Amino acid sequence: MHWSFWVLVAFGVLGIVNLLLLVGMVFLEKKKPQTIIAWLTILTFFPGVGFIFYVLLGSGLSYRTRRMLKRKSISEKDVLSNIKGLKTFSEVSAMRRFSKDGELMKLCFDMGGYPCLGNDVKFFCHGFEKMAILKQDLLSAKHSINLEYYIFANDSVGREIMDILIKKAKEGVKVKLIYDSVGSKKTRKRFFRKLEKAGGEVAEFFPPFMHIRMINLKINYRNHRKIVVIDGKIAYTGGINIREDHMGMKKRLSPWRDASIRIEGGGVFPLQNIFLDDWRYAKNDKTPTEHYIDEYFPAPKHRGDVGLQVLTSGPDSKLQKIKEAYVKMITTAKKRVWLQTPYFVPDDVFISALTIAQKSGVDVRIILPSKPDRWTVFYPTLSYAREMAQIGVKTYFYNGFMHAKTLLVDDDKLSIGSCNLDNRSFGLNFESTVILYSEKLNAEYAEEMQKDMAESNLADESYFKKAPALSKIAQSIFRLFAPLL
Repeated sequence: MHWSFWVLVAFGVLGIVNLLLLVGMVFLEKKKPQTIIAWLTILTFFPGVGFIFYVLLGSGLSYRTRRMLKRKSISEKDVLSNIKGLKTFSEVSAMRRFSKDGELMKLCFDMGGYPCLGNDVKFFCHGFEKMAILKQDLLSAKHSINLEYYIFANDSVGREIMDILIKKAKEGVKVKLIYDSVGSKKTRKRFFRKLEKAGGEVAEFFPPFMHIRMINLKINYRNHRKIVVIDGKIAYTGGINIREDHMGMKKRLSPWRDASIRIEGGGVFPLQNIFLDDWRYAKNDKTPTEHYIDEYFPAPKHRGDVGLQVLTSGPDSKLQKIKEAYVKMITTAKKRVWLQTPYFVPDDVFISALTIAQKSGVDVRIILPSKPDRWTVFYPTLSYAREMAQIGVKTYFYNGFMHAKTLLVDDDKLSIGSCNLDNRSFGLNFESTVILYSEKLNAEYAEEMQKDMAESNLADESYFKKAPALSKIAQSIFRLFAPLL
């Protein structure tokens, strides 16, 4: 047969495949319209290759995976019912002394964020600050160390932390470590085996198919959390990974600005709960939940005066919990909304929330990096930043790499976590954030943000007009695929 016949057959098969994918996106996975349009663009202009991309990056978690994630989770209510002293929302009125925003507390509570009182919280703006205190806490551990990191690198920083973990495991401390398969793809398994040989336990989250690193059918769903819990009494979370560049040791992306927090008090328990949920799934652990409740949740003690709630988001939930809380915080703000993020690729809902706040007289500011680590995300970030500047939002480009993921609202609310302001973090990655109700912390962190602004360029419309023509073209092209980034 003539070659043209086979070309027609090939296009016919591709057309049928694209149609089936479209049906699946609409009726089975129920993707958002903007996501469907982005995928149809790829499937149309890159036939064949687009299908492979969709299989690797576009298809949702399987029913089996979602079911297993849910089955392995430890209910917050089970934890609360077995621990004396941990507050529930029935006593939310007690938190009014920390914040007047009872509606936000109720929203977060309904999405799984239990209010925890009596916490001592410290924040860190640089990786080396966090690591100095973290190493001391790890060395002081008596019972257990639970770590979960998107990136755990085999470099000078990672090796130092690993040496401490090995030392504590040999001393009899129960050490558990979760690392993400994609984020830590450059770190070989033999690096983690040293901890296992010392008596620690290691889990790879969403490992590749048949342990072949180039084939990972869940590559699109990354565990982006950074959590450490020590003896069930001290917890760390935020945006700082265990890698040299996060310590500001990579010249191209320096200075590196980040954000992390250390918690003592009842607020440790939600982070412990998140870690154990991920652990039980990653290890297919069949140990009864009662064992973990008895062993990893000691009686809480009030350590300070900060109230907080912890929220998670991920592909295992239909509700984008962190985004919903952020939208609530932004649309109800009275005085200011200050944001920091390395990637700013918001959807229409988030843009509308910022627009409403700005047009209502709220002081809206966004701090972004001027030095990109990923051009595919930086170009659409520039496009959306220009849109924000056009409506009057003060948009700053930090003279370095801004990796902090923070939201500061009015005088009493501050969120610090692992969640970027993009579709990936809101819906595809496993993320966590802590909403802090504290005028003192709010004021202290506002001072740090003002320092960042002083070390940034304030971008107006003329700033964006000066961009090279190729940059403007790239911004327009990559923005088409914003829902997938």
